[in-house]
Amino acid sequence: MDGNGVPDCQTCGACCSYSSDWPRFTTETDQELDMVPLEFVAADQGGMRCDGERCSALSGKVGQGTSCQIYAARPDVCRACLPGDYACRIARAAFGLG
Repeated sequence: MDGNGVPDCQTCGACCSYSSDWPRFTTETDQELDMVPLEFVAADQGGMRCDGERCSALSGKVGQGTSCQIYAARPDVCRACLPGDYACRIARAAFGLG
């Protein structure tokens, strides 16, 4: 958390590990989707490939230190999740991160 109580994404990663239904493709253009490396795309091409509930593009350990391997090309749904918003708080609670 920063000094204002807002979670720091790079020490969290909960939203990227909460649900395999989360990192889906919705409003991206074909050009934007072409920027996502195929190794991170689900077999049905409807979103990101997940290992269990965790997005395959997430590196690091949830709650300690994480980063997105395709941050610049991440799906719109990932961009919409903001530190401290409702989705963030739900994912953090699931990992006991409060």
